[in-house]
Amino acid sequence: MNLACEILASFLLIFTVPTKGEDPESTVVWGALDHDLILDIPGFQRSDTVADIQWNKNKEKIARIRKDKPLYNQMDKYVMFTNGTLKIKTLMRNDSDLYKVGVYNSNGVNLLSKTFDLKIQEMLSGPEINWTCTNRTVSCKVENGSDPILELFLNKSTVQEGHQRLITYKWNTKWNKTFKCMARNHVDKKVSMVTVMCPDEGLDLYLIIGICVGGVVLLIFVALLICYISRRKKQSHRRDDEQLEITAQKVTLEERGRKPHQIPVSTPANPGMSQTPPVPGHRSQPPAHRPRPVGPRVQPQQKRLPPTPGTQVHQQKGPPLPKPRVQTKPPSDAEENS
Repeated sequence: MNLACEILASFLLIFTVPTKGEDPESTVVWGALDHDLILDIPGFQRSDTVADIQWNKNKEKIARIRKDKPLYNQMDKYVMFTNGTLKIKTLMRNDSDLYKVGVYNSNGVNLLSKTFDLKIQEMLSGPEINWTCTNRTVSCKVENGSDPILELFLNKSTVQEGHQRLITYKWNTKWNKTFKCMARNHVDKKVSMVTVMCPDEGLDLYLIIGICVGGVVLLIFVALLICYISRRKKQSHRRDDEQLEITAQKVTLEERGRKPHQIPVSTPANPGMSQTPPVPGHRSQPPAHRPRPVGPRVQPQQKRLPPTPGTQVHQQKGPPLPKPRVQTKPPSDAEENS
């Protein structure tokens, strides 16, 4: 029975495949390609009890420092300090491996043991932001770098994120758009920012409200302007009518002033005797009705001024007019005496 168990155990050991790099107690450490890396021993302070510190890469000794003995470095790529810190120069992709450090006392007893799982990543290039106004699409792209994680922000809010080299986003119709793209991995982080302004951008709500208010104000202004022009036209017509009326009055007054003045004749003492007797058989006719002149009725607005002395002299040319006699009444005493 014991022989059968030994044969089965041997068979299982033959088909057991060792997995490289797997250590449940290892600490993952990220290093940037073509850059130096420093591995510190967490929670360790060197004391007199420490006699030996060793660094191994996948069970291969690469650096060692012992008490009262010179420092041992396998190659120039590794540098070990007195406190146990290890520096790896110019990381390459083949430097990704398990690194183990052990601390021992003078009796060879292990005081501390740590394992580091080193992973190498390439640093990122700056993210490029491109946009198209026709379909309102923005994109963020990274050309170089290992395992980039892209995150796109719109006005400080995350709108898109992805573990890829290119992400796109389609924005809605907003007026101000500030996009920020952040690319990161475990060894690097880069940020780019841009403000997008499109000439064919859709109208914003506030802009539409402003246009409507401006249109209403313009309509009110046009209506007031039309009312003002109409009133001015009415006032102009009224003023022209008054001017025509004043002109017609002046013409009428000038025509009246041009007619000759009738010379007054002295009336006889007995008006009845001076009248010519009517012709027998001829009936006296009442004065005929004089027709009104056709035209606008003119109302005098001011009194006619008396003629100037020069005008009177011009009108009184010729022999002097006779003056009527004035009979004085005799006093009452003379009548009684007579």
